[in-house]
This record gives sequence, structure tokens and C-alpha cells, in this order.
Amino acid sequence: MLRVVKVRLYPNSQQQQALSQSFGNCRWLWNYCLNLINQTYIDTGFGLSGYEVKKRIPQLKKEYQWLKLTYSQCLQQVCLNLGVAFNNFFERRNKYPRFKSKHGQQSLQYPQNVKRVKNCLRLPMIGEVKAVFHREIEGKIKTVTVSKNKSGQYFAAILFEDSKDKPTTKTEGKAIGIDLGINHLAITSDGSKFDHPRWLAKHERNLKIKQQKLSRKEPGSNNRNKARKTVAKVHNKIRLCRSDFHHKLSRRIVNENQVIVVENLAVSNMVKNPKLSQAISQVGWGHFCTRLKYKAELEGKVYQEVDRFFPSSKTCNVCLNQVDSLPLEIRFWDCSSCGTKRIDRDVNAAKNIRDEGLRILKTSGTGDKAYRQTVRRSRGGRKKSTIPLVSG
Repeated sequence: MLRVVKVRLYPNSQQQQALSQSFGNCRWLWNYCLNLINQTYIDTGFGLSGYEVKKRIPQLKKEYQWLKLTYSQCLQQVCLNLGVAFNNFFERRNKYPRFKSKHGQQSLQYPQNVKRVKNCLRLPMIGEVKAVFHREIEGKIKTVTVSKNKSGQYFAAILFEDSKDKPTTKTEGKAIGIDLGINHLAITSDGSKFDHPRWLAKHERNLKIKQQKLSRKEPGSNNRNKARKTVAKVHNKIRLCRSDFHHKLSRRIVNENQVIVVENLAVSNMVKNPKLSQAISQVGWGHFCTRLKYKAELEGKVYQEVDRFFPSSKTCNVCLNQVDSLPLEIRFWDCSSCGTKRIDRDVNAAKNIRDEGLRILKTSGTGDKAYRQTVRRSRGGRKKSTIPLVSG
């Protein structure tokens, strides 16, 4: 089974210079090949594959001698990654590949010949770089991606094969449904609510002061570059706080439950709402669900997604009666069909998500539709009833 461990690197000044040269060469090659593909398509109507542009590397090394300062397989991997990026675009998994900038995060990939030597990571043409291994790497190292963030920190994502079989998935055990929100990051079907810590609000004043200092610096100066790094460190602190909370909460949920059911939300579409875009981006639903998924799979537990159009909030969990409309400001409502009073819309949604996920697993195990058999969309099927709403 393939595993990934991300470790912190501490290169010395000479190694930092060599890595900077390699980052720049890989970035230049990416931009050159992307421009070549674009121009070829304009001239001929046909593009180039990653393997075709990779064949041009020997000729480029003759024209640009500084390309030889970078490990050859890192350059080859750039071309292959560009081909994968175009495949993802044509299959509508991602946007069109863009040119890379030296001001963003830098990275390069070693497909092989990387070894761990005690507390160091031996990289070709770089040498032994000091690293902090918080977990053991038990198996053969396959690929190592070295990156540098905007704060100037270096990391290495190590992909290795641990020679273990993937655990058998079992559905017997406690099942839980999770409704994702903004005020509460997660609301579970058993009534638990986990508040959103609002990391940005805690660091907002500090971030504002740092950004004001950055705006006053002269563009292109060393002082501006230093101020940019201080702003990046604040953003990095917010990111680490959010990641730490996601890891702890996802680990707790996975440890306590066997079946985990969540909604398949279209976060990329939801952030287009100008009033909620910042709040949705800061809460990090996508990262949280990703951590839930891989941790559940590693322990042989079930991670099931329910369709985003499933009316979880508007359906009474007791009698399956569906209300015609339920505005966001209504947090509690009464069911006119079964007489249930003060239904908490978030807990009710989590219970419906859980039940729908169990129904999918019971009927097919791979259900492509996530609707109750007794519930239909508003444009057809059973007539919906109008129920009195209670705010508060």
C-alpha cells in the first residue's frame, strides 16, 4: 500500500542555493514547454504530449548550459507532469495549465535515487539534507517532492510502498452522519456540534498590521521582500492551526465510528458567493473531508458521500415529510405531519445524511444517486406539505 510522509527539511546555505537553482530550472522548463505546446496548437491545430516535449531536453541543455545544474530526472518529470496536467484538463478534472511564477510556492520532484541516511535525506546533486522524521518510513521510497513555501520553509513529501495489504472494508459498527457548516464546522447525527475556531479572526489584527507595512514598501526592494515573508508567516500560522484542528477532529471521528457519511459539496461553486466566500474558504470543508476519507480507508472503515442535492435539511427525520422551503435563518422548525416540535435543522440534516448513506450501502454499495426512495425533487413526485417554521 502506498503511503506518504511529509517531513521538514533544513538545508544549509549552499544547499539552499542549489535548490533555488533547481526550482528555477524546473519552473523555466515548465513555462517553456507550456508556451511551446500553446504555440504548436496555434500553428498546426495539434498539441504535444509530455513525452514529445521531454525529447527536447537534450537539445535545450546544449543551448542553455545552466540546465545541467539540475538533476536530469527532475527535468524529465516536469514534462511528464505537464502532460498529466493537460490530461486532467481534457477530462475536466482541473483547469487549463498555467505558467508558474517565482513568487509562489516552488517545488521539484525526484522520481528515484533518494535515500534516507540517519537523520538526513540524500538528494541527487544536492547532498544530504538535514530532515526531521516524525514517522518511520517502512518500505521502498518511490517518489520525493521537495517544496519551498512562501515563508521560506522547506519540506519533502516522501511516497513509499510499505508492502502491506489494504485493510478489508467492513460496515458492521456505529454509523454517523456529518452535516458541514460555517458556525459549526461539523454537526453529527448523535447531536454533537464542533465549533469553527475562526482562525482568521484571531490573527486578523496582526495580519492587517503586517499587510499595511507591506503596502508601504517600495516594489522590488529587499525591504518589501522581507515584509512579504512576514505576511506569509501569518498566513502559514493560520493554515497550520486549521490543519491541526482538522487532523484532530477527523482522527476522533474515525476512531469512534465505522461508517462515516458526509455530503458531496461543490465547494468550488459555493465560494463564488461574494458574501460567504471568505467564510467557506476559511472553514476548509474540502481538506477536512479529504482527511476523513484517507484515514477511514487506512483503517478499513467506510467513507460514504451523499449527493449534494439530497434535501437533508428540509426532510423530517421521523416521518420523511419534506417542507417546501427552509431559509437559512430558520434554525428550528415544527413538523406538521408527525407533530415533532423544534427540529434542529443541522442535527436533523446529519441524521438524514446518515440514513441515506446506510441506504446506499445496503442497496448497492456504490449508489450513484443519493435520494430517499420516498422523497423526490420539487419538480415532481409526491406533493410537499407546508409546515409552520419556528425561528430561534
